[in-house]
Amino acid sequence: MKNFKELGLSEEVIKALTELNITEPTEIQSRAIPLAMNGNDIIGSSETGTGKTLAFLLPIIEKIDTSKKEMQAIILTPTHELAVQINNVIVELRQKGNLNVTSTTLIGSANITRQIDKLKAKPHILVGSAGRILELIKKKKVTASTINTVVIDEGDKLLDQKNIAGVMDIIKLIKKDAQYMVFSASLIQGTIKTAEKFMNKTEIVRVNESNKVNPNIEHNIILVERRDKVDMLRKLIHASKPKKALVFINNNYDVNMTLAKLRFHKIKADAIHGEDKKLERQKALNDFRTGKIQVLIASDIAARGLDVKGVTHVINLDIPDRAKDYLHRAGRTGRAGESGCCYSLVDIKEIPKLEQVESAFKVEFNQKFVYKGTIIGDED
Repeated sequence: MKNFKELGLSEEVIKALTELNITEPTEIQSRAIPLAMNGNDIIGSSETGTGKTLAFLLPIIEKIDTSKKEMQAIILTPTHELAVQINNVIVELRQKGNLNVTSTTLIGSANITRQIDKLKAKPHILVGSAGRILELIKKKKVTASTINTVVIDEGDKLLDQKNIAGVMDIIKLIKKDAQYMVFSASLIQGTIKTAEKFMNKTEIVRVNESNKVNPNIEHNIILVERRDKVDMLRKLIHASKPKKALVFINNNYDVNMTLAKLRFHKIKADAIHGEDKKLERQKALNDFRTGKIQVLIASDIAARGLDVKGVTHVINLDIPDRAKDYLHRAGRTGRAGESGCCYSLVDIKEIPKLEQVESAFKVEFNQKFVYKGTIIGDED
């Protein structure tokens, strides 16, 4: 595996990465960065948590002409939170490496007048939603003619039937020789075919999904009847005393009921799901990141692209329908060499789903019980 210098990155960018304790490229970075630096259009796929954001950000930063005060790159994201996360990474790199690259977020439902004011400074990189960026292009506040690079993050989501129209409306306004990069955790054939319609010199970089379970994560189950799950969740939180627990749930209706019950029992918790307003979601995420709340409840869709440092526990209130989704959920903890703990509250009807996870990923589950405020194993 090549190091960052061998990938063609500058000393300033490498210094910024070192300051952020990033010293070696991941596989997706090692394979995608040289292609991106060479100007190729890229369709990239690798699992959540493998460093896709830096795989497209680093080449963009390197290619920005800082002598020009003009907009040069657009990064499209399906959620407001992901846009903010990506921009935060740019800000961190800029600060740590004393870089002259500028950026801003452009997301729907935020104050458009304030965004227009920020655009007067002609930031180099624009990160945001297709709807708001298209609106600002039409208002002639974003200059599409100077854009050299367009990234479509979470491509399987943004290039689906629901979102493709807005993305294509932007592409039609970008100059013909712009570079395109599409990245996604999963890559279906339909996404590839759609992307290839507007790409040139396309390189597909698919990091083989090893379906490998992070050895730093302990996987536990607690057998419980469905109607008792929320009560067991409360007991588990009190017994395990997590610093930061991410609770996954399968449907939006249960989120509010679960949140109300946890708060009734004085647990500092909040929730994010598809029906939330942007400011509510942002506050919940900020409170979770800063430790003001201990528990964040989320649906899989709401948690898409979510990366919070220091998650100590993942708790599945429901077993996901797809075995791979279990791996994605569990992978939110045990990152950066830390150990993590995953608990699944399992009704007897969900055991077949659990067996699929065991079979697909060779996960070994430990059965646990909560007894008098303490977690014990079946061997205790």
